[in-house]
Amino acid sequence: MFKSVKTNINVVKLLTVIIIFLLIQYIMYKYAKWNVDNNHINNNMMLTETKEETTLAKDVDIWQIEIEKIELKAEISEGTTEEKLSKYVGHFEETQKENGNIGLAAHNRGEVNYFQELKKLQEGDEIKYQYNKYQNTYEVIRNIIIKDTDWEYLEETEENQLTLITCVENEPELRRCVQAVEKEVE
Repeated sequence: MFKSVKTNINVVKLLTVIIIFLLIQYIMYKYAKWNVDNNHINNNMMLTETKEETTLAKDVDIWQIEIEKIELKAEISEGTTEEKLSKYVGHFEETQKENGNIGLAAHNRGEVNYFQELKKLQEGDEIKYQYNKYQNTYEVIRNIIIKDTDWEYLEETEENQLTLITCVENEPELRRCVQAVEKEVE
C-alpha cells in the first residue's frame, strides 16, 4: 500500500513538473510572439518617421541661423521637442518660416547648446537667417528675460522679425528672449 502511494506521489510530481514545463513554454511562446509583434510595430513607426524626415529634408534644402558675434552657425528643424533640440535649433511650429515673426528655440547648456551665448547679444548685433531661398539679415532690438509662460513675444507681427528663446541658467521659470527686426537695406 505504501508503495502504491509513493508511486502515486511520484506520478503527481512528474505531472506537476510537466505541467509547469508546458506553462513556461506557453508563456515564452506568447512573450516571443508579443515581442515580434511589438518590434514590427516599432519598426513600422521608425520607417514612418524616417519617411517623414526624408520628405521634410527634400522640402527644405537649407534652413539655418548664423550669428557671427557669438560664432554660431546651426541648422534649424521643425518643432521644439527635446529630441529636436538635442540636435538642432528648433522652430516654433506656430510661427512663420519666412515673413512675419519667426520663433526659434535652442538649449544653452549641455552637449548641444546653440543658444549658450545669446546673453552676449546687444542692440544692433546682426543675425542671418535662411529658409531655402529666403535669406534675411536681422538686427537685435532687445535681449530680455521673460517668464516661461509669456508667449506674447511669439505672436504674429506685421514686421519681419526673429524671436530667439532659451532657458535662463538655474531659473526654470524664466526664459531669455532675443528679438531682432529685419535690417534696413542700405
